[in-house]
Amino acid sequence: MTAKRNPLGFAAAHDVAVSYMDRSREYYLAMGYPKPYVWAHLEEVPFTPLEKPLSQASITVITTAAPIEAGKGEQGPGTPMNPAAAFDKVYSAPTKEAPELGISHLHYDRRHTDAGDNRAFMPLPAMADAAAAGRIGAVAPRFHGVPTRYSYRQTWNWDGPELLQRLREDGTDAAILAAI
Repeated sequence: MTAKRNPLGFAAAHDVAVSYMDRSREYYLAMGYPKPYVWAHLEEVPFTPLEKPLSQASITVITTAAPIEAGKGEQGPGTPMNPAAAFDKVYSAPTKEAPELGISHLHYDRRHTDAGDNRAFMPLPAMADAAAAGRIGAVAPRFHGVPTRYSYRQTWNWDGPELLQRLREDGTDAAILAAI
């Protein structure tokens, strides 16, 4: 008896995804951190509905991508993990003249990810198209970068308030989080 072909391309039963959270916990322990990584989660999501239609709202991007900077080693697509390219403070840059961004400082599957497509972690061109088509009111004047940290308490206590202040300064109604 011959095996049936799998016309839909389903994976074999043993071919299952690796749990990102379990793998990350193991990774942090292997790096020498004293305890596994703990993901922040709230009992209640602090969701606030938009006060105006999306077609009138100013939208921005919050990203974990870093501006590519000279002197921080190789940072282009496909480069090995480069902790020197990381940043440790919230940054902002104009949406109309966004700097070249990279993700070499982040842990991601380099074998199956094309880091050369900046649209994967910086959707500003798609947002500009959405604004031109009237689907969103406008692209905010700045986008913002937030560092990835081992401690979500640092993100909550330091980066969150700083980011909120900048969003308010720009009159931003909503943000898209593009985190790798």
